[in-house]
Amino acid sequence: MKATRSVLALGAFFVLALLAAGCGSAVPGNSVAVMAGNPVTLQAFNHWMYVAAKSQASQSPGQPVIVPTDPPNFDKCVADVKQAIPSLAKQPDATLRSDCSQLFTSLSNQVMDFLIKSYWYQADAARQHVTVTDAQVQQAFTSAKDAQFPTNSAFQTFLSQTGQTEQDILFRFRVSQIFQKLVAKYPTTITPAAIQSYYNAHLSQFGKPETRDIRIVLTSTQAQANAAKAALDHGQSWNAVAKQYSSDPTTKNNGGLLKGVAKGQEDHALDAAAFSAPAGKVLGPVKGQFGYYVFEVDSISKATQQSLAQATPTIRATLSGQMQTNAQTAVENAAKKQWLSQTKCRSPYAMNDCSGYKAPTTSTGATGTSSTG
Repeated sequence: MKATRSVLALGAFFVLALLAAGCGSAVPGNSVAVMAGNPVTLQAFNHWMYVAAKSQASQSPGQPVIVPTDPPNFDKCVADVKQAIPSLAKQPDATLRSDCSQLFTSLSNQVMDFLIKSYWYQADAARQHVTVTDAQVQQAFTSAKDAQFPTNSAFQTFLSQTGQTEQDILFRFRVSQIFQKLVAKYPTTITPAAIQSYYNAHLSQFGKPETRDIRIVLTSTQAQANAAKAALDHGQSWNAVAKQYSSDPTTKNNGGLLKGVAKGQEDHALDAAAFSAPAGKVLGPVKGQFGYYVFEVDSISKATQQSLAQATPTIRATLSGQMQTNAQTAVENAAKKQWLSQTKCRSPYAMNDCSGYKAPTTSTGATGTSSTG
């Protein structure tokens, strides 16, 4: 749900003249991007940078909210860091400037992704005649608000803590509902044939193989193995014999016991012998990769397998999740295909959702450590 998370993470702060005809690709100086003629203002961008910075700071209690909104020099950001974090006041400006730049890139990519995709989904919904009414948005908002916040005061505290307004939250709900309606246009039917096919291809997921508890003594010579077997045959305990003769560090001090062994997990020679042996009989020696084994199958747990009917609820949920993910990806890809070429961003705000964007090359020698983040 990458696209949905991006939308739900923030909210909204700009009004779109949906499907307006753009008269050029230039981005005005008071904007960070233009999408098919609709500008995203610097005011909106800075607002959501503050929200994103508050969210990041909340993950580390006591960390001040640093909002780097003055690229490329970040003079204000450097001053804010020195004032908010006295321990960094004597750091060189160049170091703090680099930290501000890294923080800006991290937060800016989140904010631009939200602002741009919010437009893309609205514009694609208008193109496909998908609508969400104000009443539907208000109903969804009220229901969620009443469920999460016992009082209006608690909701107002939440707004203050996150830096958002009620209009931001309402817009977040609008974009989320639009996105879900676009997703709903894709197939969601799960056929019996699809369930059967998944079951056949993933049988091991719906069963457990036979397992055996096996006691072993591992020795380096056949003579030692014969001596260990003779001791067991004459009634000595596995605890005593394993401790005296075994070289296996895992089982030497616990009576030679290997619990819950499935076929194919042990030395091939031991595996073949133990899974063809009856329970309760001391056998060996068997020469293996690591020496000579004397063994006894202590107990056998039979294999189990869910029937198709038993596995169907799990398979249905799995396929439903896959279809939902595929539909969300399809919505994002369709919107990107339609609107990316019409999304122009001003440097240094450009990122993956901007037409013609090329990621900057990164230095392999960079430390990547941020004092402010």
